Amino acid sequence: MRIKSRYLSFLIFLVLYSQNLSLTEAQGPTTTGYACSTTQAVYPCQTYVLYRALAPDFLDLASIGDLFSVSRPTIAKPSNISNTTSPLLPDESLFVPISCGCNFINSTIGNISYAALNYTIKSGDTFWKVSTTNYQNLTTYQSVEVVNPNLVPTNLDIGSNAVFPVFCKCPNSTQLRNRTNYLVSYVYHPSDNFSSLASRFGSTVQSIIDVNGNNTQPFDTVFIPVSRLPGLSQPIVPPASPVSQRKNDRKGAVIGLGIGLGICGLLLIFVCGLWLHREALLKKKLAKGKDVEKQKFDRADRAPSKDAGVNLLADVSDYLDKYKVFGIEELREATDDFDESLVIQGSVYKGSINGELYAIKKMNWNAYEELKILQKVNHGNLVKLEGFCIDPEEANCYLVYEYVENGSLHSWLHGNKNDKLNWRTRLRIGIDVANGLQYIHEHTRPQVVHKDIKSSNILLDSKMRAKIANFGLAKSGCNAITMHIVGTQGYIAPEYLIDGVVSTKMDVFSFGVVLLELISGKEAIDEEGKVLWAKVDGVLEGTEDRKVKKMREWMDEYLLKETISMESVVNVMTVALACLSRDPSKRPSMVDIVYALCKSDDLYFDLSEEGSSPRSVVTAR
Repeated sequence: MRIKSRYLSFLIFLVLYSQNLSLTEAQGPTTTGYACSTTQAVYPCQTYVLYRALAPDFLDLASIGDLFSVSRPTIAKPSNISNTTSPLLPDESLFVPISCGCNFINSTIGNISYAALNYTIKSGDTFWKVSTTNYQNLTTYQSVEVVNPNLVPTNLDIGSNAVFPVFCKCPNSTQLRNRTNYLVSYVYHPSDNFSSLASRFGSTVQSIIDVNGNNTQPFDTVFIPVSRLPGLSQPIVPPASPVSQRKNDRKGAVIGLGIGLGICGLLLIFVCGLWLHREALLKKKLAKGKDVEKQKFDRADRAPSKDAGVNLLADVSDYLDKYKVFGIEELREATDDFDESLVIQGSVYKGSINGELYAIKKMNWNAYEELKILQKVNHGNLVKLEGFCIDPEEANCYLVYEYVENGSLHSWLHGNKNDKLNWRTRLRIGIDVANGLQYIHEHTRPQVVHKDIKSSNILLDSKMRAKIANFGLAKSGCNAITMHIVGTQGYIAPEYLIDGVVSTKMDVFSFGVVLLELISGKEAIDEEGKVLWAKVDGVLEGTEDRKVKKMREWMDEYLLKETISMESVVNVMTVALACLSRDPSKRPSMVDIVYALCKSDDLYFDLSEEGSSPRSVVTAR
């Protein structure tokens, strides 16, 4: 009778599971998110989601870390994993850290509480697929749509960036007083109940109800209040019964064998029926999702240009009063319909509007992030943004910058120009760049990290004064971690390349590489793929005579034709080596760098002067 009772319990569970599946289909996904208020809870906060390793793409910490823009160690430590490179078991539970914020969407929806995760669209991706599969229902496709109004869900470009809002919440003051340090985001499954969750997480049923209410449906995101993260117990295969126990129970097993076989047959038929029912529900749900996206595609197909243009304009509407808005026909006329002969570099064109020259940058993505950064900065050593344009037909965005006459530092150091920069001009350029970086690091709140300092992003004006350009990769705020590594090989700081650490110190490292270019005239990476900064070990070691000898071997041959102070060159090399320290904490700040460079003996002219003519700052070849 004991065996029969167990089978009946299992049968009841299967019936309830089937009912839950039907209920899930009837209810559908939850709303666009969870409302929040910064007056009721402490935002932003760090919290965690419970994520399950998923075959075939997410069975290692690297791929999961990339999905959530965190490093492997930050997942391994709370998940009690010692080896960060070993493969994971399918369905293995992990605690993944996220930064939760209260974000304003629009006047209709208001504020939603979520962690904004950047995701690069791949072939076959849809908002629904990525939300339900990659992020395992920790968000919904409806929420992704409202957070990304500039993207058309049925026409996603491969390589474009989307923000996926992973649902989360921050504790309020009452919860913090009750020692609730985290509200862990957890996807509620059909087999779950609040009692089992309370036991698993070391919480209480009432505290879970207080946060989530008492009407949770399967695949909703629920928030589990905990004072500390519990240990994770992974699924294991139940051990076989001991031989002695089998002998003791042999008599009861023989008696129940007939009953068991009969019940097993009935259960097999029932499970097969349940499986077919489940498959039918899933196919129906998938078809429903495709129908929804098809309807949106049909609507977008009828008026794609208008909708895309409106979305882009809405996204940058905050900046309409700060910058001039150019018309697309105005830009086409200025660039001879974007003629290739007017390309300055990449997708940047030279254009003339009302007799004034501009640099016009064509972008195939929304310019919101770059505009958000640029509207915060205003400095003589940063290229000035004059305005922008939205193309209503192609939904492209154009940024219109001041035209910087003498091109990039890279072209002067490594191009085919007949003239080469003299030492004083190179030193002046280094100080200009340092001043620009000091401004964005020290005088913006939150701090701005450029993330792509290199000689081709340093432009020289008519008086050979340097301006930092291209804030396309810049980030507002630092000391973050990402697995989406961007930048230019040869300039990337080691801690960013290995662990994805974003800080102002990565700009300092890149600036150190630029100083090496100014001294040596060599490229940041040679034809064999070897980086310049890896070759400087030991340059300033030994006696003074040895230092001078090594510096002469390092210096650009055109500088050796000048009469310059070797002490000045050694001083700049000392600054460069400090910037290139492997330990970010040992790198100097840009304030210290500006001070050190300005002490050079070769900087005879007043640091506040406007500059000199190009002819006076070059050395004839």
